[in-house]
Amino acid sequence: MNDFIAARSQMALSLAFHIIFSCISMVMPFFMAIAHYKYLKSGDESYKGLTKAWSKGVAILFATGAVSGTMLSFELGLLFPKFMDHAGPIFGMPFSLEGTAFFIEAIALGFFLYGWDKFNKWFHWFCGLLVGLMGVASAILVLAANAWMNAPSGFNYINGQYINIDPWKAMFNAAWFEQALHMTIAAFAATGFAVAGLHAVMILRKKNVSFHQKAFKIAAIVAVIAALLEPLSGDRSAKDVAKRQPAKLAAMEAHFHTEPYTPFVIGGIPDVKNETIHYAIKVPGVLSFLVYSDFKTPVEGLDKIPKEDWPPVPIVHYAFQTMIFFGVLMMLIAVIYISSLTWKKNWKDKNWIYKMFIYAVPIGFIAIEAGWTVTEVGRQPWIIYGIMRTKDAVTPMPGLQYSFYLFSGVFVSLGAVIIMLLKRQIKMVPKLYDTTDPNYSPKK
Repeated sequence: MNDFIAARSQMALSLAFHIIFSCISMVMPFFMAIAHYKYLKSGDESYKGLTKAWSKGVAILFATGAVSGTMLSFELGLLFPKFMDHAGPIFGMPFSLEGTAFFIEAIALGFFLYGWDKFNKWFHWFCGLLVGLMGVASAILVLAANAWMNAPSGFNYINGQYINIDPWKAMFNAAWFEQALHMTIAAFAATGFAVAGLHAVMILRKKNVSFHQKAFKIAAIVAVIAALLEPLSGDRSAKDVAKRQPAKLAAMEAHFHTEPYTPFVIGGIPDVKNETIHYAIKVPGVLSFLVYSDFKTPVEGLDKIPKEDWPPVPIVHYAFQTMIFFGVLMMLIAVIYISSLTWKKNWKDKNWIYKMFIYAVPIGFIAIEAGWTVTEVGRQPWIIYGIMRTKDAVTPMPGLQYSFYLFSGVFVSLGAVIIMLLKRQIKMVPKLYDTTDPNYSPKK
């Protein structure tokens, strides 16, 4: 493994790890706030127990997200110093504001965890809601910074110099809204399916059934709403990518040759050497329609782009296909679950409904990881699109493979500890959180 691959692998691993915990810690506070609201309105103590159970999980995942996010900040400076040297003064603002949102989030979480019976009940509830709102704000700001790498703006690049810097224009670049919207909805879908699936496991095991059914319903409803909204934001993102990064869209579809009635490609094996794709299902005109709202207009193919500017086509294509597959799967589950709540109510408590959600636990996060692969690998060979190549930004420091191995070990260990802590939380439900359980005896 050479140093360039080691640096990129370490960033990819760090992002893949961080993104999961960031999504969960962003969405779980909203579940917590919903359960808390239900307790305040109904007085049902089981919702209070559920709120406390989820809040402990939020604390664990918040700490993990904070640690992995800090590691990422160091890595950007250490592994890609030339990128930070040039880009830091331009897109530093969203990172600074993200730090402010993070501090408010941390303070609000502290107030919520230790504020039971000490604050006005609605102020206490608002603290929990504020944790979620600041989590979403942090995510949007970080995504705005990432979007700038895909749509650099807010400066003039003249003779290798970045001048006339406008940090507001850089932050509100052409890609920030589509990326933030698509990612935020994806986080709600992925976390909703994962949480609902974990509570479905406990329901099928007949443990604290009523408690877990309440939790399942909150998470499942959020998940299915997000799953149905996600294709709409995806369509906006695809149109935006077609306009700004035609090479990325062409790689997503393994679309080698510009032609009218451009087909939408399903599956297939890209053959870069011969510039074709094998075994794919092609639906004529659909890609043209999705991009330009008519079936005839040609979508720009890779033949219009210099080969040295092509992204790694197979990786981007497979990642895109994976994201689409699991996105469609989540939509189907959403339709079935909504049917069980409306005109097929006899399905609602069937074991197969719960099993469906159990099998769906990982699919939202697989889709998110695939989507990030499309975003990041699809931008290559650029770290700042059209301005700076990734190979020109990497540190000249040797021995980066050892850093990659070390960080891999840290992430694996951290992941194992988190799983252990969350399993312990679930086991403590009868004793600490479910007021109807005979073993309920919370610490005073």
